[in-house]
Amino acid sequence: MRSRVADLRRRLSAPFRPLRGRDLALHAAAVTFYAGIAVVPVALLAIWITGLVAGADRVRRLTGHTIQALPDAIGAPRALSALIEAGLHLTPMLAVASLLPATLYGEGLRRAFVSLREPGEALVGWRGRILWLPLLAASPALLLALFLALPVTSGLWVRGGWYAVAGVVLSFFAAWLVLTPVVIWVYRGVAPGRPEWLATVLVGSFTAANLSGFLHGFVLFCALPLDLGVPFGGFTEIGGTVAVGLWLYLFHVILLAGFAATQSASAFQRARRARAADPAPAAADPSRGSRSGSRSGPAVPAPTSSTGPAAASSRGPAAPGPASRPR
Repeated sequence: MRSRVADLRRRLSAPFRPLRGRDLALHAAAVTFYAGIAVVPVALLAIWITGLVAGADRVRRLTGHTIQALPDAIGAPRALSALIEAGLHLTPMLAVASLLPATLYGEGLRRAFVSLREPGEALVGWRGRILWLPLLAASPALLLALFLALPVTSGLWVRGGWYAVAGVVLSFFAAWLVLTPVVIWVYRGVAPGRPEWLATVLVGSFTAANLSGFLHGFVLFCALPLDLGVPFGGFTEIGGTVAVGLWLYLFHVILLAGFAATQSASAFQRARRARAADPAPAAADPSRGSRSGSRSGPAVPAPTSSTGPAAASSRGPAAPGPASRPR
């Protein structure tokens, strides 16, 4: 029984071998620090670009039902409404100013990935910032795909009963589909090493599903009647900020664990391809072995005038010639 448990534990921990000897909690906390600076500028830029593409009125109409359906225990509807309005009213000058802190998230992710994989990369911060820009450029398509599903899911949630369950399921799949390309690009583009596509897509999609469920768990947490200011002397705003930071921290723990699993799956795929391309050499033929053994033995040199035996080198007395014969 113990051997089976040990074998199961070994199999379950195999994808996370790159995390051995690494402080995952510390790396997740570091990325959360960068995210705390960048999350609002990233959201503002994404909403601003989406408003330019689809129109501000359409964005308000698509997100209005969701804002009304969100639980109001810790003020989530007011915060989301204020964020959307601020993003829609963003000016080009403010957008440029928001670009610098928004790219800090890419820097934090790149630094964490490099530290977990192979520390010592040069210009790691700027590489992360530049590689984060494609996601900002793709934010209108991603947000519009999510916004189009919001009226249906929020409408089902408001109706209650089994409709609410169906709304949660549809919302989960919508968030999963939106997060999947984001996580794939983070693992393939922002992270170093260029893992294999198959491993990146499979593990990235699985990680995106976990993140989607985690975000829905945060919505459920917002619905709980909790006084978040109790541990902080009654300051509810501070308690809400700490709660959001805690959820961001757990979010990045999942993201970094998925990165480790992607690296392990990619290494396994490359090793399997290498074994298929370079099969093991065939077993040595015993007959060939005996021939090589006879060839490797000491060879007897042919007798020559310099190396041959004395019988070969010293000739007998020459036959007397005609001049030496007695007459």
